[in-house]
Amino acid sequence: MPWLVRDVVRDINKAAGRRWQELDPLLPEPYDLAVSCAEPFVASGRGGRPAGFAVCRHDQFPDNSLSQTWGTKSRFVLAIRLRDKDTRLAADELIGQWRDHLAALPDAHKDDTSALVNWPSRDTSGVLALLRHGLQAMTVLAARPAGRATPAGGGVPAGVVIRPAVLTDLASVGAMELGVIRYDEQFGGAFWRANTEDLIRTESRAALENCSAWMWIAERSGQAVGLVTALPPASSAWIANMTRPAPAAYLSTMYVVPGERGTGIAAALVRQVHAELDAHGVAVTLLHHSIVNPLSGPFWNRMGYRPLWTSWEARPAAALR
Repeated sequence: MPWLVRDVVRDINKAAGRRWQELDPLLPEPYDLAVSCAEPFVASGRGGRPAGFAVCRHDQFPDNSLSQTWGTKSRFVLAIRLRDKDTRLAADELIGQWRDHLAALPDAHKDDTSALVNWPSRDTSGVLALLRHGLQAMTVLAARPAGRATPAGGGVPAGVVIRPAVLTDLASVGAMELGVIRYDEQFGGAFWRANTEDLIRTESRAALENCSAWMWIAERSGQAVGLVTALPPASSAWIANMTRPAPAAYLSTMYVVPGERGTGIAAALVRQVHAELDAHGVAVTLLHHSIVNPLSGPFWNRMGYRPLWTSWEARPAAALR
């Protein structure tokens, strides 16, 4: 990195910020990047002026972390800042440097690892560079600005009651949270670990006891048939820097038992949580959904969400080419 690194970084961040806002007003100002595991990667530009830079972060999740359920145990994450609107050449150069970096790391060759890039969904200019290096679009971080219309639908389906979840619902909440994981396993978005059940029950109990999440259950004939969970802004700081509007909330769970799917329960639950979020002044609600699940994208679009960031992955990490 040249000696005027701070000036170069500031200049590229400003350019990236302008480009992001032109692409999507929901994108954030370029946030501070984590300390890199190595020297930052630099993309050459016209007249010797760097066209961009990137840093690699290594995330290792312990066995008692529920984060292991929603991804590989070890993740090598590349954060990229690019100056120009046409990002393909600079992105290709930076990912190539990253590939060489990972190839020299023994841990990157292990099975339970991934190389991951979070890319602005509307920045189509770099997609070919991502594909060229063997990255696959896996997950979308979708956003719904406050007040964005959702379909009125038919209200709550006949015979169904939607109510706040309470501590006595712990068994039902835990079972439906585990149902989400089992369902998402088939799309590569979740990993069933030896302690997944214990971790889910512990987290569900804590959320119900501490009221750290907003949960609603759909019931039919006294049986829980659906669940929606949202993390209020106080519990969503970990994701809030991915968007500009504030405060941000995170919709963490949406599940309907198999026999009740297609009946309108999911839409009714989402309308319930949206009314609560809007009433609390939440500016934007974020959620993750699988790209390869053929049902997720259409459903969440109908509910007022659209892609903000796309997570591109290679597994194992050293499979990056």
